[in-house]
Amino acid sequence: MTRRRIAIGVGGAVVLLAALDAYVVATILVTIVRDLGIPINRLERVTPVVTGFLLGYVAGMPLLGRLSDRFGRRPVIQACLAAFAVGSAVTACAQGSQWGDGIVTLTAGRFVQGLAGGALLPVTMALAADLWEERRRPVVLGAVGSAQELGSAVGPLYGAAVAAVVDWRAIFWLNLPLTALAMAAVHVSVPDERPRERPGVDVTGGVLLALGLALIVVGVYNPQPEESALPPWGLPLLAAGAAVVVAFVLWEVRARVRLLDLAGTRRGPLFATLGVSLLSGAALMVTLVDVQLVAQTLLDEDALGGALILARFLAALLVAAFLGGVAAWRFGERAVLAAGMAVAAAGYALIATWPEGLRDAAYGPLPRMDADLAVAGLGLGLVIAPVSSAVLRAVPAAQYGVASAAVVVARMMGMLLGVAALSAWGFHRFHALTADLRPPLPFLMSRQEFARRLAEYQEAVRDALRTEYQEIFWITAGLCLLGAVLALAVRDGAGPSPRSRESRPEAAVEPQG
Repeated sequence: MTRRRIAIGVGGAVVLLAALDAYVVATILVTIVRDLGIPINRLERVTPVVTGFLLGYVAGMPLLGRLSDRFGRRPVIQACLAAFAVGSAVTACAQGSQWGDGIVTLTAGRFVQGLAGGALLPVTMALAADLWEERRRPVVLGAVGSAQELGSAVGPLYGAAVAAVVDWRAIFWLNLPLTALAMAAVHVSVPDERPRERPGVDVTGGVLLALGLALIVVGVYNPQPEESALPPWGLPLLAAGAAVVVAFVLWEVRARVRLLDLAGTRRGPLFATLGVSLLSGAALMVTLVDVQLVAQTLLDEDALGGALILARFLAALLVAAFLGGVAAWRFGERAVLAAGMAVAAAGYALIATWPEGLRDAAYGPLPRMDADLAVAGLGLGLVIAPVSSAVLRAVPAAQYGVASAAVVVARMMGMLLGVAALSAWGFHRFHALTADLRPPLPFLMSRQEFARRLAEYQEAVRDALRTEYQEIFWITAGLCLLGAVLALAVRDGAGPSPRSRESRPEAAVEPQG
């Protein structure tokens, strides 16, 4: 009993390590941009740093997670940790140059980190399935999932704190000793049990999913947003990406070995639940990135100051994550999911209407910012627990580990597609709003006149940024409202949890429609 608890504790720790790095750059993007010598008005160049990690994470989670079924949990965890360390070292070595090599190196390192880190969650959940019987498994899976959620709350603050005290590269150098310790702990605690049977791995499905998402992400990445919302290759790649995603779905329907076996599942409620997870992920990533940008570009905060503003949202998210579990037990998942997404939509609508005077010179950000961010965090936090329990209600017990990982895959896909699409739109709108602006030149005018015109130019740029952020938050509010509607199709489950349902005789003959 003690050894398996240590093993799953170590597994949860490595999940937390990867989750921290999934969110750590949210508060240091502007710091990285400045250090690599990228102009602040060319933030679109750093978008691949965010999307690269998320793409690797989504691609690695289902495919590499399945490899542990074939080769064992311990060797796959060890290999992923080693690759994670390599990716961290490559990221830390990124240097600025006039050819943009720093961004290429940074993106490559983050992609490797994401690819390796994405596999740690499903492998750890599979380890839980190995060590615990079905009756107690949901509780253990919930604990592992909590490590993933903790990373989303602590990661941005951790990144800002380390960058403020040392340097942003120290965040990734620290991963090397942490990974070494984790590998030693895994070697000692995780059983080295090889599977008696060597199940097949759906390599084709994994490649199709990764390729489809990659084509979509590249299709919306526009290095010249001042000319159009999409790059010249945008529409062809988006069409190709959609075609590949359709091919992935068709393959999963007919393949003998699948990434997610839907046999015996309630497909309508399952897809509705995963849709809510996807939309909540998009809203979460927009918040982590854009609130930090608001703080640093409109409120003149540094990375740590921006992280402290974001902490209002993150604190509410953590508190609501606990309340959401209690509320789902009392009122059912469907009601809590719909209410949470509706509250989040209201929060983002409030954020989208932030006035020009967001800051008091003496007291800092105004209390309204705190309240609005707390409302948005409360709404998204309420969704965390019921979306996981709703998925467990929609699948057989044998699919608990895969289904729990699918919730995170859906959320990460929402984060990936959300930040890619909204960044493309936001950068295009900013360049459109500033197309007629020209910075004044200190020639043929007095110093006072130059100072006045420069101040007017800077205020016009800030107005354009404010408009861009408002539009993005309005779109986010709409996504959350869509999630509230989608939540109405989730299968309700007030009262007993999946664990207690298994003990009832009627649960065995419950229809699987």
